[in-house]
Amino acid sequence: MFDTLLIANRGEIACRVIRTCRRLGIRTVAVYSEADADAQHVRQADEAHCIGGPRPADSYLRGDAILEVARASGAQAIHPGYGFLSENADFAEAVEAAGLVFVGPRAASMRKMGSKAGAKELMQAAGVPVVPGYTGEDQDPGRLRAEADAIGYPLMIKAAHGGGGKGMRIVRAAEDFAAALESCQREARNAFGRDRVLLERYVEQPRHIEIQIFGDAHGGVIHLAERECSAQRRYQKVLEESPSPFLTPALREAMGAAAVLAGRAIDYVNAGTVEFIVGQDGGFYFMEINTRLQVEHPVTEMVTGLDLVEWQLRVAAGEALPLPQDAVTQRGHAIEVRLYAEDPDAGFLPGSGRLDRLRLPAPDAHVRIDAGVVEGDTVTIFYDPMIAKLIVHDADRPRALARLREALAACEIAGPKSNVEFLERLVRHPAVVGGTIDTGFLDRHLDAFVSTAGDADRELLVAAAVARLIDQERAARRDALAAGEPDSPWALGDGWRLGHRGGRALAFLHRDARVDLYAQGSGGSYRIELDDEVAQVDGARLEDEVLSLRIDAVGRRFRVADGGRQLLVHDGRRRLRVEAVPLHQQASAAGGAGADSVLAPMPGRVVVVKCAPGDAVEAGQEVMVIEAMKMELSLKAPRAGVVAEVRGAAGDFVDADAVLVRLDAQ
Repeated sequence: MFDTLLIANRGEIACRVIRTCRRLGIRTVAVYSEADADAQHVRQADEAHCIGGPRPADSYLRGDAILEVARASGAQAIHPGYGFLSENADFAEAVEAAGLVFVGPRAASMRKMGSKAGAKELMQAAGVPVVPGYTGEDQDPGRLRAEADAIGYPLMIKAAHGGGGKGMRIVRAAEDFAAALESCQREARNAFGRDRVLLERYVEQPRHIEIQIFGDAHGGVIHLAERECSAQRRYQKVLEESPSPFLTPALREAMGAAAVLAGRAIDYVNAGTVEFIVGQDGGFYFMEINTRLQVEHPVTEMVTGLDLVEWQLRVAAGEALPLPQDAVTQRGHAIEVRLYAEDPDAGFLPGSGRLDRLRLPAPDAHVRIDAGVVEGDTVTIFYDPMIAKLIVHDADRPRALARLREALAACEIAGPKSNVEFLERLVRHPAVVGGTIDTGFLDRHLDAFVSTAGDADRELLVAAAVARLIDQERAARRDALAAGEPDSPWALGDGWRLGHRGGRALAFLHRDARVDLYAQGSGGSYRIELDDEVAQVDGARLEDEVLSLRIDAVGRRFRVADGGRQLLVHDGRRRLRVEAVPLHQQASAAGGAGADSVLAPMPGRVVVVKCAPGDAVEAGQEVMVIEAMKMELSLKAPRAGVVAEVRGAAGDFVDADAVLVRLDAQ
């Protein structure tokens, strides 16, 4: 094994590797950017070095700076994590040339998988099933169009050098091909530096099944069974589980054998993932091999009881695989979801900012948390906005889903918006509960998982109002006691005024919509008016963040987290987050564009400008594309008009709310 390991990554994966190294007695060295000076991986490592500015190109993608830290710190090996340089063959080669061990596959294996086109041809030659398509080097648009017509529609355009869902487009009709090709090539160029694409038949309603493989330097290659990742949005995995509820024992065995065959075809060493697309008829086709540890590897760890990072380190140190194929067993069912700082109700716009409140379920035998941040940390604009991975395990799938629902209900995130409510809806949807979800389901039915302004549940709003009323009454009693007037009528805090009926007005903001309520009563009994409806509340008690009460004679129980102006109410199935506002304050306008301007919804980089001063544009016409937090955002004209000014060119960095395009005044 190694005495000292450098981790060339950040966030939760760096913290994950540090935990295993600490258990094995290996000293850890971290690298960090200027934006990550206070990050958790920096605090947890035995030693940490700054390697540059906040942009990845200035820090985590600087192989030379990472190698210099490795030499200076006496590290013997480098763990690349995932993302950044983890699948960069040149970096792996440079690590080996420096006399250090790269904890991952050989550079030669990476290069064979670095091109989706080359990988597909190699797998086909090795006898691994592949999807029919075109992988040629001739990238003339006319040739690509002819090949597409020959394959037939629908088809998929995919960046030949890429991953993570970048540079992928589904084309359903010939007339849409040219525009989709241009968009795909541009995104591939920006993300990977190369715009070569491949074409392949699109399998309708497919399942995404991946097989975890491991190889050693002694010729051993085995698989550690499958993970299903069919719950996806725009090719980004949302929920991962093992075992797959779709696979039969025979199909599982066949896919495992094919994955091992794929690993042997490229002389694979260390951890890798062979990804397959699976049709409803059970036909499966090779997609790609991710030549690194996957984000969802904890799912495999939970069902096998193995530490895959430890396996990586042992194999990298020259040891044989710790177990033969027939000794690998599975126990129970595991599911993983990722908590992100993003706004699902605004097109999953990535978020950033300080985590003012971060409450996650306590880890135990059934619940695991992999996080790179804690309460008070900041989610920066420079990297992936993941807050934590939440993984659950139980004896079977129904019980694992129940564990996941409980764990999500215990999550509280205040500061940047998060996807927790989206995930809670997801894990209760019949397509997930029944195990029938396919890779396109979320994109086809997204409205079932997101909310709109003003759709707050009535009972949750009543509970929020009652919690606020009780808090006001307690504050009034404290003030009266402090003033030495415990018997004052003001101590009731019920809105009493001489000559007037007692009552209190409350106002909340919910998804930028104002909600007004009027309440009468005190001491746990209230009459609450909301949108011309009246709710009678009795027996309300708020103790240890639990609110129990009767609403219209029906007993209810809610968990309440009061963060000052922000209030979270949860009934065990649904959550409501509102912000208490002064009665005179108006709700803020939703959206990122005024009547005459197009604004940057968040900090980012301009990718392409699609208009110029003097151009006539229609309402909803795309005028600019910016890239922020690994995602392209399309900015559109708020109305028809003439472009008066364009403030930004391709490559420019822009701040949030900056005016990028201005239209002539009407």
